[in-house]
Amino acid sequence: MNTPPVARHPSTSSCLSRRSLLRLGATAGAALLLPPALLAAGGRRRVVVWSEGTAPKNVYPDDINTAVAEGLKSLDGWEVIKASLSDPDQGVSEERLNGTDVLIWWGHQKHGDVKDELVDRIVQRVKEGNMGFIALHSSHFCKPFRRLMGTRCSWREYVADGTSVKIIVKAPDHPIAKGVKDFELPKIERYGEPFLVPEPETVVLDGIYTKPNGQTEPGRMGLCWTVVRGRVFYFTPGHETYGDFFRPEVRQVLRNAVEWTAPKA
Repeated sequence: MNTPPVARHPSTSSCLSRRSLLRLGATAGAALLLPPALLAAGGRRRVVVWSEGTAPKNVYPDDINTAVAEGLKSLDGWEVIKASLSDPDQGVSEERLNGTDVLIWWGHQKHGDVKDELVDRIVQRVKEGNMGFIALHSSHFCKPFRRLMGTRCSWREYVADGTSVKIIVKAPDHPIAKGVKDFELPKIERYGEPFLVPEPETVVLDGIYTKPNGQTEPGRMGLCWTVVRGRVFYFTPGHETYGDFFRPEVRQVLRNAVEWTAPKA
């Protein structure tokens, strides 16, 4: 009489091995769904703060990028990186750029030194919706911002004469205005309207300049655009001889702007 074959079950180690492989496969599949910047930063988003290194040491001892970066450290889930024109690859290598969610830019005297191939990559990444861009103060003349706007991006005049400004929250329901109330800057370089840029989708922050002679003049302070698929924010204050980027109100605006300009998952 033939004995029927005995059914053999996989060993415990084999089962565990297969389960482990399944888990690894699921994890890898989920990772493929994440934006590249999240993978690069180990699950955190990345903001790069760039400046050209020309701010006076008596106001910004470690340059403007350090002051701005310090104000962003409280952002939850963000990696904050400083970059400068004098760094290798002008601070924004192709690898770094491809892992960046938001690029903040402060420039003044050295706009022309920024390489056009870097500008091309920045503009492409923003337009494709892979990165937000924030231009600060005199960066209205920087190459990336002008390319994104497609206009001259000039103001009527530029006057540093002791003018003060009251910054007014014009769009209180906008995410960039979260936790921000009207505030004053005792000194600002006055940028006279009109500002030759495309009509913004939102003017989050408005302003009233008060000149030394007591006369007042309006000026927009915080403007937003969507350029193709990417978000752009311009912030008027930030002259290098004033410590605007140490002020808590300014830091709150920039933290909010980082969250708003960042690509949405």
